[in-house]
Amino acid sequence: MEWYENRILSAKNGTNPMVMVEMKAGFAVFGDVQFLPGYCVLLPKHEIFQLNELPLAERTQFLSDMALLGDAIIAACEPLRVNYDVLGNADQFLHAHIFPRYDWEESSRRVKPVWLYDEANWYSEDIAYRPEIHDELRNRIKEELVKLMTEK
Repeated sequence: MEWYENRILSAKNGTNPMVMVEMKAGFAVFGDVQFLPGYCVLLPKHEIFQLNELPLAERTQFLSDMALLGDAIIAACEPLRVNYDVLGNADQFLHAHIFPRYDWEESSRRVKPVWLYDEANWYSEDIAYRPEIHDELRNRIKEELVKLMTEK
């Protein structure tokens, strides 16, 4: 089985190369594509269908970890804002997308959800994660996140 066939299991067993940091409620992972530089995902530690299936304390921790990852992205990327999207539709498990949004985005795009970007952005090899291009940013986000987790 390839790591991306079960991202949570591969994060737990250490074979998911996108994992940056294990957090209290999940795993902070760098996005597979980087059309918005710094895009990350928070995976839960358990494969569950939706946020509301978590007990209240775990739910609160997941949302807190999501915001902390957003803080790290803000510190590393200096975007205009960060958008959060908690989903479970296409991938049938809870996960949170954390998208930095930038002033260099076309104004008509900047005010709309990232899902309205051309579908090619999700599959293009040109913007897929490549260590030689993206690891400097990935490492900055990771360093900021570790620092924030230590301060917390």
